[in-house]
Amino acid sequence: MIKRYTYGTPFQTEAVVKNIISENELCPYEQKGDSLIFRFDMEENDIVYGLGEQVRGINKRGWKYISNCNDDPLHQEDKHSLYGAHNFFVLKGKRAVGIFVDFPGKITFDVGFSRLDEIRIIPERTDLDIYVIDGESVSSIIKEFRQLIGRSYIPPLWAFGYGQSRWGYKTADEVRTVAKRYRENNIPIDSIYLDIDYMERYKDFTVDKKAFADFPAFVKEMKEQKIHLVPIIDAGVKIEPGYQVYEEGAANNYFCKDEDGNDFVTAVWPGRTHFPDVLNEKAREWFGDKYKYLMDQGIEGFWNDMNEPAIFYTDVHLKKVFEDIELFKQNDNMDLNDWFAFQDLIKGIPNSEEDYKRFYHNVHGKKVRHDQVHNLYGYYMTRAAGEAFEKYEPDKRILMFSRSSYIGMHRYGGIWTGDNKSWWSHLLLNIQMMPSLNMCGILYTGADIGGFGSDTTEDLVKRWLAFGVFTPLMRNHSAQGTREQELYQFIGTEGMKKLIEARYRLLPYLYSEYMKAALEDELYFRPLSFDYPDDEMAVRSEDQLMVGESVMIAPVYTQNAKGRNVYLPEDMKMITLGEGEELDGTVLEKGWHYIDVPMDSIVFFLRPDHILPLSTGGENVEEVDFENLQVVSYVKTDAVYQYYHDDGCGKDYQNPENYRLIRA
Repeated sequence: MIKRYTYGTPFQTEAVVKNIISENELCPYEQKGDSLIFRFDMEENDIVYGLGEQVRGINKRGWKYISNCNDDPLHQEDKHSLYGAHNFFVLKGKRAVGIFVDFPGKITFDVGFSRLDEIRIIPERTDLDIYVIDGESVSSIIKEFRQLIGRSYIPPLWAFGYGQSRWGYKTADEVRTVAKRYRENNIPIDSIYLDIDYMERYKDFTVDKKAFADFPAFVKEMKEQKIHLVPIIDAGVKIEPGYQVYEEGAANNYFCKDEDGNDFVTAVWPGRTHFPDVLNEKAREWFGDKYKYLMDQGIEGFWNDMNEPAIFYTDVHLKKVFEDIELFKQNDNMDLNDWFAFQDLIKGIPNSEEDYKRFYHNVHGKKVRHDQVHNLYGYYMTRAAGEAFEKYEPDKRILMFSRSSYIGMHRYGGIWTGDNKSWWSHLLLNIQMMPSLNMCGILYTGADIGGFGSDTTEDLVKRWLAFGVFTPLMRNHSAQGTREQELYQFIGTEGMKKLIEARYRLLPYLYSEYMKAALEDELYFRPLSFDYPDDEMAVRSEDQLMVGESVMIAPVYTQNAKGRNVYLPEDMKMITLGEGEELDGTVLEKGWHYIDVPMDSIVFFLRPDHILPLSTGGENVEEVDFENLQVVSYVKTDAVYQYYHDDGCGKDYQNPENYRLIRA
């Protein structure tokens, strides 16, 4: 059962696709100034699941989380906000209840931080909708929520292949070298990503004609090698007379405005920029249409970035900082307090809360200050692209994922989890984020494998690959200036090749489970507790996941580990792909086991009376045989698997011919 409680006049985010009539009564709340405080009691053993892209574990209890889309690459335990705003959680105690707060501004979820026995929800303002979902189980509540917000985005089949990316592929020849080295080493690959280097001076919807001469021919050349090029699109449009995108946006009032009604000036990669007002319907359609420039050159996938939106600086703020610096220069003996104040002055320039209050959107003729709808920007930028794809390629799937997001964007694209680091802790964080994101409808997701920032290590890349094999988005991405981490850069290239080959062998199962999860509003990744709610050890597990209906994984995420302890909530068959392949597997009894996991192996577990369909692999998705399958099973009584496969590019999802039963 879903109940909707409306307070004030909420902004219509369009996160919800079902019309739920508001209740006459309201949830109990406390008003404190301009804020409301909603409280929910928790007992000692209650668990809180959800909140999407956030720090800390699967159980969110014990910390304060703030929905406030934030460009911050330091995803540490003490952070409160990352790139997304996913205001849905489930409180599981003696009964389960789901809460979705549809509110586009800043909102605090104090989940047992101030008081261990209490959840406090504190939105910045008093105009919002709260949806309360009661159900028989956590899973049933999540399914009802997923139906409330609409079907998850479905990418093309090739987007389930392995992708290589790096900020710093500055020419077409450098990209050709990457493709050549992968093919020479027979490492499967389906996509190479283009970061901001491909643009002409970081201008959206341009191509550097010198570094990437004859771009359509280059795109075609890569496609002939079965490699898709996936370019980045940023939120800021460079202010430059003669640049068509800028000229059109300015002439038609398609950019966000400042207090005086002038186009708001900020700065990102290309220097001074304007933000397209994607909350304005006409501006959103105009900006979405711009993707066609690259689609017409053969591009079939994009990733949206810097769309929190990220701000390097604004002229107004920078001027004030320079004035304050002049005052500091007069002090030739800064003490501790002065020195910290000086540092904070500089650190406070990018992504300033004050700057987010300095510009406005035009929403149906109404002027709306940005900070009040801040969390919608990435969602609506990606929606702009999704609506354009539907207009220009209505029968074709286009790859799209974003950095910033809000619930509702999941209908238009996936996300990657942003600028992580080459830290073991971020591999664990990647594992723990996946179920929470799935709960919020975001199925097509994954992290930058190996880590984006700082220098990675060979063992970290291999262990991350072994988990990334199971994430729908499997992309290796790294920052300019860090250690190069293409798989052929390491001594253990052959072992990495085995891990990628395992991905392509698993694709029939992974794609089938993804599609069923999307079409049936189910979860692709689940905590063990969702499947084994009465098993105390499963309920406590924070580092093992269910993947689809048949498989449990227990990734290795610590340095120098040769294996790990694994808890089996029932008898399971251990399967190994890669080094020491063992498909027949060893049946292990319910309980704790120490499992050896060689560096070049993927070890996972098959549930009893379940089936795992495998392919023979391929060097790209097109080579994978999805029809003549190798069936791996663990049968105690009877095993039947509903296998889904379609053409991978069209939208005839409900065709009965896409389904068939496999028996063991």
